Amino acid sequence: MTSQAAARPETVVAPRRSRLTPEREQEFFDAVLEQIRECGYDAVTMEGVAATTRCSKSTLYRQWRTKPRFVAAALRSSSRSRFTGIDTGSLAEDLRQVARTAGEWSGRDTHLLQALGHAITTDPELKRALRETLVEPEAAALREILRRGVERGEVDAGNPALEFVPAQMFGVLRIRPVLEGEYADPDYLVRFMEAAVLPALGLGPRPRPPSTG
Repeated sequence: MTSQAAARPETVVAPRRSRLTPEREQEFFDAVLEQIRECGYDAVTMEGVAATTRCSKSTLYRQWRTKPRFVAAALRSSSRSRFTGIDTGSLAEDLRQVARTAGEWSGRDTHLLQALGHAITTDPELKRALRETLVEPEAAALREILRRGVERGEVDAGNPALEFVPAQMFGVLRIRPVLEGEYADPDYLVRFMEAAVLPALGLGPRPRPPSTG
């Protein structure tokens, strides 16, 4: 062996992640989120997800190393705003549509929030992922709807209720199952919007059709 070869530093090879197709990766993500909804975060294991998806648990550990990282990645894979694209030209109608849309998916997402409740208080990565996927996209879209209403002159920019509309929406979604044992469905959320949110913004109720009697 030459002195040059002897002096050459050893190359450290990083462990390789197995190559998964996007479809296969999404299958893992869907499986872990569904198990969290059904069983709660603490009851879900990498082994259980591996069995459900018919893969080896070493595949999951090789890709994500820990359960919190795996769940955070699964949450980020579902990041989307269902309120984006709502634009009827009327702030009151936009907010009614927000209520109907939120009511259509409230069962699944509220259940997931509840199932992750304790875990997100102890794991910063999970908390950050939850905010990035289930909270911030919807809040940003809702703030944009409100901004357009201000621009159209439908509500005063200084109205103090504007700041609290996202908190009202997220709050009622979370609290109805606790208070009444039911998720906030579209009918309930539209009634909530009519009774609590629109009046605070100075927007009247939807006009009733004239009586034919």
